Amino acid sequence: MDLGKVITAMVTPIHPEKDKVCKKRIHHLVNHLIANGSDGLVIAGTTGESPTLSHDEKIKLFRQVIETNDGRAKLIAGTGSNNTAETIAFTKEVAELGGIDAVLIVAPYYNKPNQDGLYAHFAAVAEASDLPVVIYNIPGRSVVNIEPETIIRLAKLPNIVGVKESSGNLDNISKIIAETSDDFQVYSGDDSLTLPILAVGGDGVISVSSHVVGNEMQEMIQAFERGEVQKAASIHRELLPLMNGLFSVPNPAPTKYLLNQQGISVGPVRLPLVDLNAEQGTKLQAILEGLSK
Repeated sequence: MDLGKVITAMVTPIHPEKDKVCKKRIHHLVNHLIANGSDGLVIAGTTGESPTLSHDEKIKLFRQVIETNDGRAKLIAGTGSNNTAETIAFTKEVAELGGIDAVLIVAPYYNKPNQDGLYAHFAAVAEASDLPVVIYNIPGRSVVNIEPETIIRLAKLPNIVGVKESSGNLDNISKIIAETSDDFQVYSGDDSLTLPILAVGGDGVISVSSHVVGNEMQEMIQAFERGEVQKAASIHRELLPLMNGLFSVPNPAPTKYLLNQQGISVGPVRLPLVDLNAEQGTKLQAILEGLSK
């Protein structure tokens, strides 16, 4: 399964007055992302503020994205949690919607399972799922790191097709790429590591920056794949301040700020996150404007 090179971890548009997931804004955002470099979309992931979305809101979100997408981009639904039975049940429910290409399953957070527990969790979900499974390793949020040996072992299961690696450990990521089959896809979960991970054999990025520089991310990857390494490196260096700026305060507040400023109305973040203040917004806008100089 080819999920693409630039997959955007999509923010969830919220109506600013009603504090509800907004269908009209979802429609606008999906069309914007597909028109601006996104091969695929992750829906209800970390950047989509999944911890603050109810079950019904997630289903509403998935349905609207599926309808707007109309088969154009690959769609990956975030259905993971720290409860294996609930993850399986929700994944099965999402599969019945039709139009979803894969699911993103996060490492169980808070429970702090060991490696055997992590393997058993993902194996159980994969065995029960009709949809391909992408592992999501993000120890900064889940507390536990899925070790390379565990991911390599899971990659042998027929329904586990890839991993979003947000550990930041390039040595571990290199080991995963070296010891899994060519059709197991390894994605950077950090925009700033996209080019380094490509250099060691990775497949692309599940990106936040692509909300605003999706075409530039595509250009960087395509240049690298054509062997134009210096051009790819130059684009990487140019985009790096924005990549870092989008995490200057908790994600996705900076991304939502820039989208709203550009007329792509996605509303506010939900508590316990807070929107950017005026000073933070001004600094971020200056970084974005600096890219075009």
